[in-house]
Amino acid sequence: MVKSLTAILVAAALLAGLGIFEWRYVKREFSGFGEELQTLYDKAERAEANGEDAKAVRVSWEKRKSRLHIWIPHNDISRIDDYVSETVKFVAEGKYDLALPKLEILLHLTECLPATYRPALENVF
Repeated sequence: MVKSLTAILVAAALLAGLGIFEWRYVKREFSGFGEELQTLYDKAERAEANGEDAKAVRVSWEKRKSRLHIWIPHNDISRIDDYVSETVKFVAEGKYDLALPKLEILLHLTECLPATYRPALENVF
């Protein structure tokens, strides 16, 4: 019985540790991406952004995406891919009025998505 309880406690500790690691990793990745998006948003708001700025953000997302595939579902990644692609096109064409809402959605996603991976009661049950 002591062995069983020990095994259960060790398994629970490993799961908790992995959950905390996942949440912190996803939060860190999205925090960095959010800063890049905020910079692009500020430049687009002033109509100073160009296609290269937007493409640099997309390249950054592609690198992060390859690491995040392990931790988050494909649907979340695909949604961000769509918005990033639309943003790059709008910024490259100088359509800042269409790019800004997409950037606002992306900024919101970078804030709310990591919270869905936080080890909390509402995310466990």
